[in-house]
Amino acid sequence: MTDVRTVSTTPFQDQRPGTSGLRKKVDVFRQPHYLENFTQALFDTLGDCRGDTLVLGGDGRYYNDVAIQTILKMAAAAGFGRVLVGRDGLLSTPAASAVIRRHRACGGIILSASHNPGGPAGDFGIKYNTGNGGPAPEQVTEAVFERSQSVDAYCIVDGGDIALDRLGATRLGNMAVEVVDPVQDYAALMGELFDFDRIHELLTSGRFTMRFDAMHAINGPYARTLLVDRLGAAADTVMNGEPSPDFGGGHPDPNLVHARELVELLDRDPGPDFGAATDGDGDRNMILGRGVFVSPSDSVAILTANAHLVPGYRAGLAGVARSMPTSQAVDRVAAELGIACYETPTGWKFFGNLLDAGMVTLCGEESFGTGSNHVREKDGLWAVLFWLNILAVRRRSVAEIVHEHWAEFGRNYYSRHDYEALDGDPAQGIIEHLRAELNGLPGKSLGGRQINLADDFTYTDPVDRSVSQHQGIRIGFSDDSRIVFRLSGTGTEGATLRVYVEQYEADRARLHLDTQDALAELIAVAERLAELKLRTGRNAPTVIT
Repeated sequence: MTDVRTVSTTPFQDQRPGTSGLRKKVDVFRQPHYLENFTQALFDTLGDCRGDTLVLGGDGRYYNDVAIQTILKMAAAAGFGRVLVGRDGLLSTPAASAVIRRHRACGGIILSASHNPGGPAGDFGIKYNTGNGGPAPEQVTEAVFERSQSVDAYCIVDGGDIALDRLGATRLGNMAVEVVDPVQDYAALMGELFDFDRIHELLTSGRFTMRFDAMHAINGPYARTLLVDRLGAAADTVMNGEPSPDFGGGHPDPNLVHARELVELLDRDPGPDFGAATDGDGDRNMILGRGVFVSPSDSVAILTANAHLVPGYRAGLAGVARSMPTSQAVDRVAAELGIACYETPTGWKFFGNLLDAGMVTLCGEESFGTGSNHVREKDGLWAVLFWLNILAVRRRSVAEIVHEHWAEFGRNYYSRHDYEALDGDPAQGIIEHLRAELNGLPGKSLGGRQINLADDFTYTDPVDRSVSQHQGIRIGFSDDSRIVFRLSGTGTEGATLRVYVEQYEADRARLHLDTQDALAELIAVAERLAELKLRTGRNAPTVIT
């Protein structure tokens, strides 16, 4: 029997989880008692854990290995019966969801700051996923925060670190620790959903090439196992495939800026036919074809329109869902298919109730996230395999599939402008300024467009009737164009203001314009409406996607 030690502590005031758990700089988490306080607050909120199974793993970023050992010892003190931990402490976020669901665990702790930079000067994060495999809902995260403000002690067992480099079971006090293959359960699930024979035929045909950029992050081992070992892709298909604590010194965000190496490969002539990248913890994705970038909003719409080609979805879709700032492209597909389309706040946890209730099958966010009812997280490699399955069946290029989709449904020109690391007061001031203007906006004309909607988005969950307020400022125009303003909850430094602009185009002669050119007038309207230059002191966004 390993002794349980009780350690006195005092609360930290900054432990309120955001959209995807608690994210801070590594140095913050390395403060004495900081990680322990939050973990104890979580375990206290969960209540009696005796005999329960917990899943534990992370994206391998700096401090992941230290944090896992601490959490294991605290889980043993809390009375958990078993912890399933990925070998070397690694589990992608979608794989962790799959493991929770397959092994009927009570939940899981995922150590990740997603697409944020890693390394000693970078970011770290911790979040809890419930027994359905999805992120804890707001009532749970709020309860954890409330408990963190009064925690005065934490419990931990005394004992040596657990060896996590070998598969198998060992004991820590009265708790079993099972080191599991981080890829196995996830790979098996992918084999149930997709036509691996058709994809294998495509990848070994000699007529198709692809590159997958793992960005020195968690999905390198997953991509090698599935794309190379199982599906026959060339050995050099996976780029930057070794997970690194600092992501190779890069920024593990799969967009046109941070995945520049991949983008340049696809721009070459001849270049690969297909390119994809995923982020730090494996849940986000970027899709590229030769000479074409598939926006995340278009991607979820195209997957919805072609789902009948994929074995796991041939029975039909119950419905689809998108986050409010995501473009309305998928709405048009859902209307054509005669299925429901739900608009939720940003944050994958809002899709969970809809998925659990069987009301939706596919869902997506503009922030490079798509997923389905196979897990309760967005899933980057799943999206790549979905695209490969479509390409294998349709035998069309990525560009052809995108252009044919626009020809059928029209195009939602769409872009996101991020103003990162703003001081908190000016960022909040922009939102407050817009809120003060909302009541007087409907009926006004801006830039030749008449406003017919102006609100601060409130969401009522159709399953449990819970209400989430202040989820973003929406400005809608009579021509179906939109501007959305919201503050992001995924950063660790300052505030990030996101400005989303969207304009629908049905004229086939105008479907192939440059996105920023097509949206120029609407972008100018957004700048004037929010007084962006005046209030941020900046002449341009930090990042445009």
